[in-house]
Amino acid sequence: MLELRNVSKIVGTQTHIHPTSLTLHRGTMNVLLGPTLSGKTTLMRLMAGLDEPSEGTVHVDGADVTGMPVQKRNVAMVYQQFINYPALTVYENIASPMRIAGRDRETIDREVRRAAEILRLTPYLDRTPLNLSGGQQQRTALARAIVKNAGLVLLDEPLANLDYKLREELREELPKIFAESGAIFVYATTEPSEALLLGGNTATLSEGRVTQSGETIEVYRNPVDITSAKTFADPPLNTIDLVRAGDRLLLNDAPVMGLPTYLLGIPEGPVTIAFQPHHIHLQPTASTTPLEARTLISEIAGSESFVHLDFAARRWVLLAHGIHDIEPEQQIEVHLDTRHLMAFDTRTGRSLAGAGHEAE
Repeated sequence: MLELRNVSKIVGTQTHIHPTSLTLHRGTMNVLLGPTLSGKTTLMRLMAGLDEPSEGTVHVDGADVTGMPVQKRNVAMVYQQFINYPALTVYENIASPMRIAGRDRETIDREVRRAAEILRLTPYLDRTPLNLSGGQQQRTALARAIVKNAGLVLLDEPLANLDYKLREELREELPKIFAESGAIFVYATTEPSEALLLGGNTATLSEGRVTQSGETIEVYRNPVDITSAKTFADPPLNTIDLVRAGDRLLLNDAPVMGLPTYLLGIPEGPVTIAFQPHHIHLQPTASTTPLEARTLISEIAGSESFVHLDFAARRWVLLAHGIHDIEPEQQIEVHLDTRHLMAFDTRTGRSLAGAGHEAE
């Protein structure tokens, strides 16, 4: 078990990590989700012992390891910018941590070939890193982490340089590989969809703060505040400030929609309503409310379309399946699925209630 107890990191006058407490258990997948510069890498470096916290302590299985150098900890770490030994073959790169640990030749050969097969590296074992593509070099670094059999495995956006198909396969395989080893597995990403695919537990980060942590699907469905909800939204979360008056939600004293039954517990007065882009549609269903909006631009991405809308001077994004090339500056009717609304205190941003929306 790895525990961060009120850990912070201050460099000069800047706070990189605000006081943070987290507990990570062996055999678990733990995702750090947040935008660039939110503090993910700094937090991982504190976990590994590459950096020492300004305040607070780090504990492994109850023992205080604060200040213990990374060389004395059983840690494997893979960055987005891969690091390999340029003079060694792929085989020797993968084998290097086991050779340092004094493993026997037969074990080394078996584990190297097993990791190479998992990461599609078998044809390249005799090559040096300079004769590999960037994706192949990244897979070599991942294979080295697999065979090290470390108690703590830290992966900092490790799949960003891989092609789509292999990335999808490894997202499914890596958690299984490390869970079987009983390691604590920490995976940093900027992509909400990647966190959902990996599952396990997720901590959302924003500007050096852990805003929420827990089971990934629970954090996604029930964010504790609007910052956590925005961290877990890609495309960006749609929001609008309304007023709850009885059983209606008003904008400038005009009714926008009825209040869903699951939001009846929110207080009268100002409220920020939020929803995911895939919960507003071009076509009506039994659970949707029609709204008039103005189109700004349409983006077609493969089998999906992103329709940017202006609703009451708020910019929304509608995510639709299929190709929808809608001209700008059109007044269109869109349909909001009111089963999936989240409500936040307009002043503090804290959650008032949520729908428990589906992970799609």
